[in-house]
Amino acid sequence: MSETHEHSRYLTLGMMLVAANMRLPITMMPGLLTSLRHSLGLPSSMAGLLTTIPLLAFAGMSPLIARWGRRWGNEVTIYLLLILVAVGSYLRILPTTTWLLVGTLLVGIGIDGGNVLIPAIIKDNFPTKLAVATSEYTLSMLLIGALGTGLSGTLATHWSLPLTMASLSVIALINLVVWLPNLRFNHRSPVTASSTAPAPRTHASVWRTPLAWVVTAFFGLQALVYYSLITWLPTMLTDQGFSAVVAGNLVTVMQLSNLPMAYIVPISSPHRRGVAAMLAVVGLGFIGGTAGMLWPGLSLGWAGAFSIFIGLGSGAAFNLAVVFFTQKTTTGFETADLSGMAQSAGYLLAAVGPIVFGWLGTSLGWPAVMWLAISLAALLTLTGIVVFRHPTIYD
Repeated sequence: MSETHEHSRYLTLGMMLVAANMRLPITMMPGLLTSLRHSLGLPSSMAGLLTTIPLLAFAGMSPLIARWGRRWGNEVTIYLLLILVAVGSYLRILPTTTWLLVGTLLVGIGIDGGNVLIPAIIKDNFPTKLAVATSEYTLSMLLIGALGTGLSGTLATHWSLPLTMASLSVIALINLVVWLPNLRFNHRSPVTASSTAPAPRTHASVWRTPLAWVVTAFFGLQALVYYSLITWLPTMLTDQGFSAVVAGNLVTVMQLSNLPMAYIVPISSPHRRGVAAMLAVVGLGFIGGTAGMLWPGLSLGWAGAFSIFIGLGSGAAFNLAVVFFTQKTTTGFETADLSGMAQSAGYLLAAVGPIVFGWLGTSLGWPAVMWLAISLAALLTLTGIVVFRHPTIYD
């Protein structure tokens, strides 16, 4: 168990704002696509890059950010990357496609600081309150993420595009101010007396630890299935006879159904029965909900119920992945290493998954794609069971 580090009284608020900044800059963009196409002449093919670029940035930067946290300290590293979020957010307001894409890349790199290092901050500063701190972090992230698309679209109907983007990006500037007190409590990896290099690790590198790869598979599979369903489930539902509006609302219901799990999973995770129950929710929700969407003559009521099942399963899977980062490591720096490793591979899968699912849907039909999602969800549940059976990734 890590010892508790001294920290600022504003750390919890700062973490919640970082969590908000990890979703809002991405989820606000779909609601603005129509305005972007009109103002910049942005083609549909390039519009998809606004989601893909951050995911690729997560995949490429996660291992590097874990190293920077060891070298410079997690608190300082997060702050430097928050600056990138703020700069990138406001570069996107400039009325050219080039600056939109450059800003999106900077936002993606900056957001990844919270992805990788906030679980390590929680491990170091709240070792006896992991459940509560994790719940505050993930609930803020999922709530803002779910609201981002609808809020941005609503504001864009009343305000200009630049004003809408600038207003929604203010949270990045507020985060820079709120995080400042945490810099006084920056924690770096311990150093030896005779060298400026980090002290030897207690355990082998996570990259050489077999169970760390299972945790990586768990995170990657939940990201792959979730982002693929978010992207293509509306198309699958319209093929079943639902209108585009109803299909979009059903996906919104699915996203909002994530929220209860941001509280339930961390609170139940200190108990083995609780983790086992959440793994059951992952399996029943993802597998059962996705299979239900294949029901011939699917009614709106059942489609809504199955959307909730998928949302509960995906919410349980994401929150369990974050719990595994902290539960299955022994220090904050190991947590950051595991988080960086898992998210690197996970978001790479998330970036290519919708492309592969789309190609398969066009080639083989959407029922085949849904059966693939069911198979991947079953594999996800199996990897979760393997992780669950070990106290840490080193056992």
